[in-house]
Amino acid sequence: MNQPLDVLILGAGVSGVGMACRLTQEHPDKSFLILERRARIGGTWDLFRYPGVRSDSDMFTYGYQFKPWRDYRTLADGTSIRNYLGDTAGTFGIHDRIEYGLHCTAADWDSKTQLWTVTATDEASGETRHYQARFVVSAQGYYNYDHGYRPHFEGEENFKGQIIHPQQWPEELDYSGKKVVVIGSGATAVTLVPSMADKAAKVTMLQRSPTYIFSLPGWDKMTELLDRVLPDGWSFSIARKRNEELWQATYKLCRRFPKVMRQVFEGQARYLLGKHYSAKDFSPKYGPWEQRLCAVPDANLYTAIKGGKAEVVTDHIDHFTPTGIALKSGKHLDADIIITATGLSLQTLGGMAVSVDGAAYNAGEKMLYKSVLMQDLPNFAWILGYINLSWTMKADMTSLYICRLLKYMDDRGLAAVTPRDTRNQQLPESILDMLNAGYVQRAKAILPRQGKAYPWFVRHNYQEDKKMMLHTAIDDPQHLETVAAGSRVTPIRRAA
Repeated sequence: MNQPLDVLILGAGVSGVGMACRLTQEHPDKSFLILERRARIGGTWDLFRYPGVRSDSDMFTYGYQFKPWRDYRTLADGTSIRNYLGDTAGTFGIHDRIEYGLHCTAADWDSKTQLWTVTATDEASGETRHYQARFVVSAQGYYNYDHGYRPHFEGEENFKGQIIHPQQWPEELDYSGKKVVVIGSGATAVTLVPSMADKAAKVTMLQRSPTYIFSLPGWDKMTELLDRVLPDGWSFSIARKRNEELWQATYKLCRRFPKVMRQVFEGQARYLLGKHYSAKDFSPKYGPWEQRLCAVPDANLYTAIKGGKAEVVTDHIDHFTPTGIALKSGKHLDADIIITATGLSLQTLGGMAVSVDGAAYNAGEKMLYKSVLMQDLPNFAWILGYINLSWTMKADMTSLYICRLLKYMDDRGLAAVTPRDTRNQQLPESILDMLNAGYVQRAKAILPRQGKAYPWFVRHNYQEDKKMMLHTAIDDPQHLETVAAGSRVTPIRRAA
């Protein structure tokens, strides 16, 4: 490129689109570009195509604050969310600032030029491209888009049916009249089971242990009613604020009174299932919010179970057979299709090789400054959402913080800012260790470390994060090393 970009955004999902929209609002004169690996906008919502794929957060808080979700569905399907992202991009004029089909493989900071060079491969042509930018924002989340977690099961090569991972869902799969076993108990499994139950002969959710499932109304009647009598947009703002408070309160109650909240979640399952309830299948071994809650709309999972079209089996797999799965209890589950909803694989920074003056950078050995900036990386931000609230609530605050930081740099004529740990604040735990989910524990070594205290401690607390990101001064000489524009800087180390 002839001229370096002011900002290069990696990823055109909910985080990248939101960042671009905030840039157009806060810094309309800055040049920026979004590089997206997939062929269209949407990120996660373009990747996952399995039946019933939907949000597991309510859409009034998952939607952008600056572009309210104007629908009464509480948990929207993936296609609707992707269309919402496309419409948002159109509203803010960023469609022509997205380049698709580009896999970002490396990013190197040059201290002499005070610029990032990002290397990307055009996956259609194989062409290598280079992009230079003053500031890089990784909006790639932490999922590995190439593959999910897929353990090997003894004897699976003998199974005569189909074995499918939800992340690689066959476009033309016909499961009508088929016996389906879904291995797993997380959000993907509880979405797939009721969605497939109407067409399949029988759907079985096979789990090693239960998870917390909470039913929400699929249609927000209160917001629909208020929308008829209040000025335009008011009802959606009210719904957003209401749900924001409800989710925060629920999380805090779960952490402070786990026994009481366990009774609430299990009590709802017992009430909705009636004689079909079994504590073995719906009483988790862990406390509420030690893993994410699985929200379902209008109790659809429970309805499918009560109607005899679905069942939950809590057991361990012994081996696959030609016709299904043999369990350690001695029971056999017949299956034509087995779906391994066994979880996600995580990665940092989209799997890019990141370096500073040619020296490799390991995110698993670093911390996050104010949950945004990467320790020891100049002009580099990583947008991460909440694990206990809607992802977008934190992602949008992060975007606003980055915009504040860019203004701070402009006002002071700074070419670079780099977070430094001068007080040995690093802990052995990762930033997601508060969750004991398998996909988090498997990726523990590659995730950034948790810090002992502000500004290195990642809190997952909306009110505290809001104060830190939006209201605390950007100026922080104790933790932010700055370089004035035009300064001569000696590279730290250049690879041989």
